Amino acid sequence: MSSEPSIYFTDANERQGSFLRRTFVLGGATAIGITALMVRLGQLQVVQAGQYATLASNNQFNFRLSPPPRGRILDRNGVVIAGNRPSFRVLVVRDETKDLDQTLDLLGQLLPDTLNRRRAIIRDVNAARPFSPVPVKSDLNWEEFSRVNLYANELPGVMADMNQARFYPYGGAFAHVIGYVAKVADRDIKAIRDRGEEPQPILYNPGYRIGRSGLERSLDQDLQGVAGGTRVEVDVRGRVVAEDVGGSRQAVPGKDVVLTLDADVQNRALEVFDVESGSAVVMDVRNGDILCMVSAPSFDPNLFVGGVPTSIYRALADYERKPLLDKAIGGTFPPGSTFKPTTALALLEAGVDPSITVTCRGSWRTGNRTQRCWGVHGVQNMHDAIKNSCDVYFYALCNRAGVDVIRDTARKLGFEQTFDIGIGNQKKGLLPSTDWKRRTFPRDPVWHPGETTSVAIGQGAVTVNALQLAVMTARLANGRKALLPRLIKSIGGVEQPSGAAVPDLPFPRDHVEIVRQGMIAVANDRSGTAYRQSQLGLGDIQMAGKTGTAQSRDYGTGSRKSDVWALKDHNLFVAFAPVDAPRYAVAVIVEHGGKGGATAGAPRAREIMRTALLKDPEMLERIQRPPPPEPVGPAAAEDANFGAAPEQAVFDPDARTGVTVAAPDLHPDGEGPPQ
Repeated sequence: MSSEPSIYFTDANERQGSFLRRTFVLGGATAIGITALMVRLGQLQVVQAGQYATLASNNQFNFRLSPPPRGRILDRNGVVIAGNRPSFRVLVVRDETKDLDQTLDLLGQLLPDTLNRRRAIIRDVNAARPFSPVPVKSDLNWEEFSRVNLYANELPGVMADMNQARFYPYGGAFAHVIGYVAKVADRDIKAIRDRGEEPQPILYNPGYRIGRSGLERSLDQDLQGVAGGTRVEVDVRGRVVAEDVGGSRQAVPGKDVVLTLDADVQNRALEVFDVESGSAVVMDVRNGDILCMVSAPSFDPNLFVGGVPTSIYRALADYERKPLLDKAIGGTFPPGSTFKPTTALALLEAGVDPSITVTCRGSWRTGNRTQRCWGVHGVQNMHDAIKNSCDVYFYALCNRAGVDVIRDTARKLGFEQTFDIGIGNQKKGLLPSTDWKRRTFPRDPVWHPGETTSVAIGQGAVTVNALQLAVMTARLANGRKALLPRLIKSIGGVEQPSGAAVPDLPFPRDHVEIVRQGMIAVANDRSGTAYRQSQLGLGDIQMAGKTGTAQSRDYGTGSRKSDVWALKDHNLFVAFAPVDAPRYAVAVIVEHGGKGGATAGAPRAREIMRTALLKDPEMLERIQRPPPPEPVGPAAAEDANFGAAPEQAVFDPDARTGVTVAAPDLHPDGEGPPQ
């Protein structure tokens, strides 16, 4: 079979209809596209015109944040102890420079010392946010400042201005209390984000500083203020051509902070330490205000404002006397015999009669342990034991109170506590107890009587800091109130609570007075352990006190004397004055002074106290008052016999133990080996 080709015929009308449909579809799509384009153009030109005009303006204008002036910190008399000073500086804005390397090369010709910091400058520039000025050099002299301004037009993105730099006029005197400011670090930004907050843009400004330690850190939010900014117009090359005054805003300064400290007392306290290490605290016994809180040796916080060189920081950190440590609140030491007034008060709380006497023959035996006294004091009642710092008296009677009563009494006087003074990093110290012994030494959980004897004289596991010693002394001097220390007087003009707004001391006043009279005898009886070193020489004003020498190591069978600084004893002294109307209390700790509390601590406390009294207008008026006539007759004889022990029944330790121990050599400085 043969197949024939098929022939198909298409209707012309059908072809024309298909063409018209395609034309209609394409035309409709074109019309829709044109309509959508017109609608979008209308939206851009009419509806969103303002928004894009703003964006276009932002491409022409830059907003440069400026750090606010940091709030000042002043002493109780309005003296600036942390402020701001003018500082000329040169800055670079990377986004406004064509070639950063070339710009830095040109700056190096004007300021040769910037060449040595080139890598650090580039690092800061790269870390900065867009259009943020980065300081290249601060504290320019007038010649350098003028030279940079002369060539500023030839250096796009480079500017020279005057800002305010943090300044500490007293250098190291307030370094630990005030602290210092430093650059914002990555860890600071991370800490803010970890709290679920967004860092403020000003924190990315390389010239901005935040508090790094002390009050600068704890009050950073109050001291910071609110950043301002300048809106400037730039050309295509990034050079500033105009300033939009209407778009700029003024920075709001931080709040001023007024402290209870006195600059003269603080400065004098640091001076008297000279090359020694230690701390001193002075408190007003009427309201708890801290007039002085110094730690020695110190450092210059001005070094840290612009970034301390690594070599200097390492030298400070590695020095054995630890100048970076705030020893007044962060250093803990055995209190030695300055703890004996606390033990005496605990004995009175336990019902011990203060007239009971103990015979001191130079040592005391508890069980199979013999502990020495620094001297042979003979018959001692409580008054005499405080005056003469007799260890044997407290060895003999301390277990009538027990370690838990001693600890409870000590806590009521301010030990093993931190205080809300606006500064962290306080160390609580330690007051051992029977419960502490069980928790700390599970293999020997029983508290032994021989351990109480060490605690009673401020040794063993007992540790305190200078602020706690000052609080104890202030509370005893006040006699009524459980004073709290206050360091911050006002913030932004708002007065802070007084340290006297507290409950009464939980001790009978006659008990407190017995302890106070013992401390008065220490400094004013000729047989007292610090009579010669405690004479103020300020008219009729007398000072009460208590010496202390605390061992820093176990002597074993060797000598307590050592030429190695870290092996020497600590020396302490606490005092209050005037004795008839107490106003100020002072606590001094000389770390590894090695000379005894009467020799190393008392003279320093005396000089600090003299400064505090001379600064007080009422005390100065009393000092300048003519002295009263000398007493005659029975009154003079009574004064001559003041402090003499009455005839009483004698508690003889050797009669109890049947052991005779030879008296040790006397300590040359009036304080003996607290075992």
